[in-house]
Amino acid sequence: MKKTKVIIGLSGGVDSSVAAYLLLKDGYDVEAVFMRNWDSATNQDFKGNPTAFDEVCEQEKDYQDAKLVATKLGIKLHRVDFIEDYWDRVFTYFLDEYKKNRTPNPDVLCNNEIKFKAFVDYALQLDADYIAMGHYAQIDSSGDEPKLMRAFDQNKDQTYFLSQLKQDQIRHVLFPIGHLDKTEVRKIAERAGLATANKKDSTGICFIGERHFSEFLSNYLPAQPGDMKRLDQTFVRKHNGLMNYTIGQRKGLGIGGTQDTTAAWYVVGKDLKTNTLYVEPDKNHPNLFSDEAIITDVIWRGEKKAGQMTAKFRYRQKDHDVYVTWLDDKTINVKYPQTIKAVTPGQVCAFYDGDVCLGGGFIDKAYRNGKLRQYS
Repeated sequence: MKKTKVIIGLSGGVDSSVAAYLLLKDGYDVEAVFMRNWDSATNQDFKGNPTAFDEVCEQEKDYQDAKLVATKLGIKLHRVDFIEDYWDRVFTYFLDEYKKNRTPNPDVLCNNEIKFKAFVDYALQLDADYIAMGHYAQIDSSGDEPKLMRAFDQNKDQTYFLSQLKQDQIRHVLFPIGHLDKTEVRKIAERAGLATANKKDSTGICFIGERHFSEFLSNYLPAQPGDMKRLDQTFVRKHNGLMNYTIGQRKGLGIGGTQDTTAAWYVVGKDLKTNTLYVEPDKNHPNLFSDEAIITDVIWRGEKKAGQMTAKFRYRQKDHDVYVTWLDDKTINVKYPQTIKAVTPGQVCAFYDGDVCLGGGFIDKAYRNGKLRQYS
């Protein structure tokens, strides 16, 4: 009898390594794919433009680790370039959002367009019955339609990044480690003798890695310095480009103690028209909080639900009680009278009913008492 075939995304990290191991243990026919999304080996993007970095990219090191794991497990490893797909579907969007002075989340778009679309298309060419990823999430397939569920390890839960996946994208997906916590995942890797058992988790945006973010971004979007002011228009200093700052940011402002205060300063607003960055020495400044937001480009799995539910406005944020009203098929008005800090345009808002992730969209505007926040 033919085994069920699963193609797993093997990233070179411990999570996907253990996911592959568990699939084999469960009796699946497993092959792996290492996704190459960024051409750092030649210090160029796929169009031939220089990236201005000479160090060996973490992605190349990850590939070597993926090979070690695949060899240990005795599974075939395919190395596939999605560089052009990534540029067209993810990185171009990333740059366009920054040009609009918004704070994008490329990890969400990478899931939507690469890991669960371009990857799926490739896996189908290998006659896959399922695809698998090392994400911390779960799928409940007990009903008529599968449901995306939070992971057992709430601290590592990644449903926020998966919130925009469509129903047909999760229908044939397996998350083999979704029922485990991180500590157990590492223990399994050690017992199985996997080379990635003690490898640290990756951080930062995938195509930037550990590099300095503003330096990387300046290769594509020249910074436009401008005035950094308080909300009463008092000049503080010059900033080095609005795109390098996010609402609520404290570090990297270059403001020490002043004659008025020794408190830490925070970004509380931006004005794209005047290229002004607004700061205040108050981490709980009223301008940081909103009580209403417009969410656009919403993807919803199952019947559209309105009314009371919970939402996350950024990763690892606690769940907030919200009230949802649909404005049209792709747009939601979200109200939260308790107020929430730094609801930032460009970021994702994910919606939940208990442990079920219902869907998600992108924050377009935020308001306080009916007044638009100065976030863009």
